[in-house]
Amino acid sequence: MLAARLHGPSDLRVERIPHPGPPGRGQALLRVRCTGICGSDLHSYLDARIGDTPIGGPLILGHEFSAVIEALGSDSLGGNFEPLKPGMRVAVDPAQPCHRCEPCEQGHPNLCCRLAFCGNYPYGGSFCEWMHMPARSCFPVPKAIDDAGAALLEPLGVGLHAVDLARIRVSHSVAILGMGPIGLIILQLAKLGGADPVFVTDKLPWRLKLAERWGGIPIHCDREDAVRRIARETRDRGVDIAIEAAWAGASAAEAAEMARLGGRVVLVGIPGDDRLVLKHSTARRKGLTLVLSRRMKHVYPRAIRMAAGGAVDLNGLVSHRFSLKRATEAFRLNAAYRDNVVKAIIES
Repeated sequence: MLAARLHGPSDLRVERIPHPGPPGRGQALLRVRCTGICGSDLHSYLDARIGDTPIGGPLILGHEFSAVIEALGSDSLGGNFEPLKPGMRVAVDPAQPCHRCEPCEQGHPNLCCRLAFCGNYPYGGSFCEWMHMPARSCFPVPKAIDDAGAALLEPLGVGLHAVDLARIRVSHSVAILGMGPIGLIILQLAKLGGADPVFVTDKLPWRLKLAERWGGIPIHCDREDAVRRIARETRDRGVDIAIEAAWAGASAAEAAEMARLGGRVVLVGIPGDDRLVLKHSTARRKGLTLVLSRRMKHVYPRAIRMAAGGAVDLNGLVSHRFSLKRATEAFRLNAAYRDNVVKAIIES
């Protein structure tokens, strides 16, 4: 079968590798349909690592994906604890917690001590034609959600978890730093939750244009000082909640500067240098609540209901589509942010 494997920094190759074979107990053999290129995939692509996890050998990237069930092993209940059937279209949660450690037992599978995650070394991802996944990770999707939308239920889940942590209430003022796909999803969810106003920052004008369409107040952070702009707009009060959804770096410190006294800061982005830097006096004197968001938990049923009902626009994020054979081209374009890319989808 075909697979896109990363061999080193910016060295992605589309290769033929063995078919995974029949599924084992509790597993599903999946025919991958669509996979989105995520910011964390770009980290891995550019640096051959994510955070402090280096890539130790050829690795299939990809974790935002939809699929069709080809075959099932014994005892294969899906994510809704109901039987799955061959031919079902599913969205797939890429996280594979052990369900037995202390965090899992406490209801935090995203913090599992033995978490396996698609596309995070040494666990292979979904830029391929077929793969095995735990049946429990598979959630059937209705016809109202197409294959690309089903793949984007994963970033919607990440956004839902971040907004849960933000504790947004009606008329809360919010700043979202970074209008990549996650930031744009968080913007839609914040507006659904009644947040107003919602300031959004980015350096790419086409992203800001899309954010403005969904109700964000755009700030081009390369053309003006976003912290000063928000201070002026809020009469020096700051916002109730600041959500960092960029590649971190200076944006984490900026989020703290934007938040009001007693405000809440949620950090979602992954810094390229694996460092978090804040001005201590700002965070301390404001008495900020800092929350770091890790992936998601227990959100797929909610995400499916929202997408199927049209509460969020996932397909509006999709700017580019590529075949699996063109995965290398897709990554080059996305990493360089060319051609007004927002979300690139690879179809297997």
